[in-house]
Amino acid sequence: MSKHTLSVLTENRPGVLARVAGLFSRRGFNIESLAVGPTENPDVSRMTIVVSVDEQPLEQVTKQLNKLVNVIKIVELEPSTAVQRELLLIKVRADGTVRTQVLETVQLFRAKVVDVSPESLTIEATGTVDKLDAFVRILEPFGVRELVQSGMVAVGRGPRSITATAVR
Repeated sequence: MSKHTLSVLTENRPGVLARVAGLFSRRGFNIESLAVGPTENPDVSRMTIVVSVDEQPLEQVTKQLNKLVNVIKIVELEPSTAVQRELLLIKVRADGTVRTQVLETVQLFRAKVVDVSPESLTIEATGTVDKLDAFVRILEPFGVRELVQSGMVAVGRGPRSITATAVR
């Protein structure tokens, strides 16, 4: 099985997310990452879906997705031809004895501190999955108190836009 990133444009209507996710669920596929939000056109939403599946079943699911009334367009985004990012918020123990070390790590990863308390720092970082995993591994010895990570968002590189040609 290999990871695939799908960019799915849909009408921005209630229930569309449930129908799309249900299609993957009925096929027994686990969605590893899912991010949904409106596009530059408020009537259109973009779902970025990361799923581990073989090529053949993915093609079947893609064909079934295209049959859903509210689905406008589906594009598989290859890592080499897309910009992919995730957002991470992590709360780390950072009392006076280790605060400087944590702040140096934050700078090294081009992250930023978004909340400060006497005992901890909350840090925001964006990047690829590999970068964020490395960041978390380096911060773990300090004591991770809380962590939340978004699903991947992705867009194709270059001037072309899938939404410009897809709006009905």
